[in-house]
Amino acid sequence: MADALSWIGAQLLSGFVNLYTALSNPMAWMNWVNDPESLIRFIYYGASKEFLFIVIDLFLILTVVGVIHRPILWRAVGIIEGFSNGVGRFFAWAALIMVLQQVMIVFLQRIFRVSEISVGPFGIVFTKDLSWFGEELKLYNAMIVALVAAYTFVQGGHVRVDLFYARMSFRFKRIVDMFGSLFFILPSMFLIWMFGWFFLWRNLVTPKFSASASLESMMRKAPFLKENIELIGFSPNGFNAYFLFKVLLVSFAFMMIVQGIGFFYRSLLEFIEGKESEGKNLDLDPINDETAEIAAAIH
Repeated sequence: MADALSWIGAQLLSGFVNLYTALSNPMAWMNWVNDPESLIRFIYYGASKEFLFIVIDLFLILTVVGVIHRPILWRAVGIIEGFSNGVGRFFAWAALIMVLQQVMIVFLQRIFRVSEISVGPFGIVFTKDLSWFGEELKLYNAMIVALVAAYTFVQGGHVRVDLFYARMSFRFKRIVDMFGSLFFILPSMFLIWMFGWFFLWRNLVTPKFSASASLESMMRKAPFLKENIELIGFSPNGFNAYFLFKVLLVSFAFMMIVQGIGFFYRSLLEFIEGKESEGKNLDLDPINDETAEIAAAIH
């Protein structure tokens, strides 16, 4: 136990050093065009334990400062929930686009017997087979799942089994929420991020790198590094930009990590300030406001 605690303490201290090193030497990991080793550092450290402990250090600093001066923490909660709401509300329109595109495909294919669609402004024409646009509908569905999940979390739209939770006291609920954020949401999302990150880059560059590769072994491949975006479809004329699904996987993990932190902070603040702070500055959609009023009237 002592060895484990000393290791964690050393990693937390090294997190501050690594953060300073990264900020003071940005070209060491941002000079992608002229330095292949710079891109390799970015790929490696983007899902490394060094990056993880930098995030933990920043989280701990904000938590301590926020507990001392709570308006800072409330502001952080507002920014996080505003970000989740904004992204979610925007990409929720993908559902409408998906429906309209499906209707268009049916009409063009079944009624007008069109085999391909050409779109594009200012003389830039993008022509693809109807089957390409048909398979592209999966991308819209993935956008809704990946980019609207955090918004749905803010709005309280995810399914929750309340066998015990509903009978708990207000502050005990906040303890359960904080525990769930720290030991369920954040660890699972960090795992998705760390493996999804390498899964994404394996479809963008060659040679391919694995999540278990060391920085030294990756650096040895720097002379051979080149862009190689995989555009392979499951059918001859079908949708072939499947690397976008990997981008959405990483985006989903990022948004849920941020929202998990925001949920922890809201639970912590409500635990400290009591029931009168419940739902403070929470930006709910009108339909959710009406639902809350109906639920309150029933109880």
